[in-house]
Amino acid sequence: MDELDSAIVRLLQTDARQSNRELARQLGIAPSTCLERVRSLTRRGVIRGYHADIDPAALNRGVQAMVSVQVRPLSRAVINAFKSSAAEMPEVLSVFVLAGGDDFLLHVAVQDLDALHSFLLDKLSKRKEIVGFRTSVVFQQVQKAVPTRLPET
Repeated sequence: MDELDSAIVRLLQTDARQSNRELARQLGIAPSTCLERVRSLTRRGVIRGYHADIDPAALNRGVQAMVSVQVRPLSRAVINAFKSSAAEMPEVLSVFVLAGGDDFLLHVAVQDLDALHSFLLDKLSKRKEIVGFRTSVVFQQVQKAVPTRLPET
């Protein structure tokens, strides 16, 4: 990615709903150049999609938690099966496959603490491949709206 690509990405992260004409105006380039650059970023997988940032509480998901999970046996089949299964659970927002003491980190969002407790007991503890899990309730989240490209080392 060159400087123009980085500028396009930064502006789209700030407001992905702006028109190509407005994006081009902010960058000081022709709309046709801007459109081709955005299409190229999409084809290359840099831009993976556009979405609306919705408040989880508006979706009846007032409690969020991070659940660290250990599975056994550690095999590609077990890891892939659990990853797919966890991603399909309606309570799970994100699945991270980890190295280290934990094998997975699940970001879950549910209605309340009772629903979190039910999720842990009824969905996780009954799975035979899970040998342990730890839960941390999220009180607040600060998310960087526009991550920037780090310099090459």
